[in-house]
Amino acid sequence: MKKELHIFFTCLMFYTRIPCPKNITHHPDYLNKATRYFPFIGWIVGSISFLAFYLFSLFLSIETAVIFAIIASILTTGAFHEDGFADVCDGFGGGWTKEKILMIMKDSAIGAYGAIGLVLLFLAKFKLLSESLLIFKNDNNYFLLFLLFISAHSLSRLAAISIIFTHEYSRDDASSKSKPIAKQHTWKEIFGSFFFGLLPLLALSYFSFEIKTILILIPVFLTRYFLARYFQKWIDGYTGDCLGATQQVCEVIFYLSLLFIWKFI
Repeated sequence: MKKELHIFFTCLMFYTRIPCPKNITHHPDYLNKATRYFPFIGWIVGSISFLAFYLFSLFLSIETAVIFAIIASILTTGAFHEDGFADVCDGFGGGWTKEKILMIMKDSAIGAYGAIGLVLLFLAKFKLLSESLLIFKNDNNYFLLFLLFISAHSLSRLAAISIIFTHEYSRDDASSKSKPIAKQHTWKEIFGSFFFGLLPLLALSYFSFEIKTILILIPVFLTRYFLARYFQKWIDGYTGDCLGATQQVCEVIFYLSLLFIWKFI
């Protein structure tokens, strides 16, 4: 149990800005095992984001509350995944070879592709999340709204981390922040990731009495498949930035899919 707590806090320290015990470090062995808890970080980030939404929705409009919910999630993670998304936009937008793409993504400066990508990402996330919340907000069922938040965050993280189970790490050096988690994984990492990644969506389907919500898995993992294939084509694998971009895109696809399924199915 003590070792599992150490692994969990390693994951929490790596992926969020939440304070952790002083004895926790970015030890490679623990980071390898920490992938099993990555979707569970989605539970935490989603809960904080929901709490911000709930508090601000008590005296502000839903749209304004959604803005603060997004801000809360960014502050919790330190824009960890948004930064990866911006780097991927710059790298794949401005590079035409593997070496050039990797070099651009390694650069800490943001370019035009990254800036434009972030603006469009936040606009899409704001609009789609606002409309998704209306599905359950009309019934004043805040428990379902809570499940919606953590489902989006956990499932998108599962889609991202699952790439390391099927693809190779792209860089040949240890320059990337994701290198420690790219080395190896066991059935514990795979089982833990899928357990924590899928459970909130199953709960949302069960408590909303709408089994069709499970269909969200199809577009989310199709998106994951095509993104992974795209990364494989251009850089022969993935990097930490690719995982961050996958998480952000799959979160948006989650909200879009929810709206489509509830409207047309």
